[in-house]
Amino acid sequence: MRIIVCDNYDLLSKKAAQIIGSQMILEPKSVLGLATGSTPIGMYRNLIKMYEEGLIDFSKITTFNLDEYYQLPIDNDQSYHYFMDENLFNHVNINRENIHIPNGMSDDIEAECTLYEEMIDNNGGIDIQVLGIGNNAHIGFNEPTINFNKGTHIVTLEESTREANARFFNSIDEVPTKAITMGTGSIFKSKKILLLASGKNKAEAIYNTVHGKVTPEVPSSILQFHKDVIIILDKEAASLLNEDDYELMSEFTKTK
Repeated sequence: MRIIVCDNYDLLSKKAAQIIGSQMILEPKSVLGLATGSTPIGMYRNLIKMYEEGLIDFSKITTFNLDEYYQLPIDNDQSYHYFMDENLFNHVNINRENIHIPNGMSDDIEAECTLYEEMIDNNGGIDIQVLGIGNNAHIGFNEPTINFNKGTHIVTLEESTREANARFFNSIDEVPTKAITMGTGSIFKSKKILLLASGKNKAEAIYNTVHGKVTPEVPSSILQFHKDVIIILDKEAASLLNEDDYELMSEFTKTK
């Protein structure tokens, strides 16, 4: 597990984009696992800039998103389909047929979960999976529970998760109570994992991810067992870690 601590969110976003961009340059047909939420938005902005400058090409890239709200129409401005279009897909040359996001509107949600896993496998697995992390250490929408869920599944959202996401809706009453998400097992099969976290409110979850007991009550703790994990943090998210846990990247050491 490699941990990089950046001076601020902007530098975190640039570093994350450099890692994703490098993967795309080395393997133009890469399969990217993507995340939503406020944390990766800066990374997406940097990837769009890299595309506009001719540094990266999305034409042969395949993507799989972590999750989607259950029974929230994809044209709703809070759906993750909408989020990805607004923050990345509408601004690059990706083939729409290569975009995959769980269908939370499916009439047969169990079949949708099985199909999603099959599509990932049929594309050779995910080369690099981007993750955010919740205040309660959830990754994707895998909430603290009594066991690690292996595959894509339907989940009931914790009230704390709904409260955290309520800022994107008019009220908490509009926040869906369920979501469809890749399981921790799905995530763990990714060849490389890139976890991003920003802000003081993520510091405890990050500490438990790195130093805590591996338990489904801290879903992100499973990453301790993965062979290739990079965690990129700002200083606030890293505030509970020891200095010897990470490498520090400042404005003076960043890659141009």
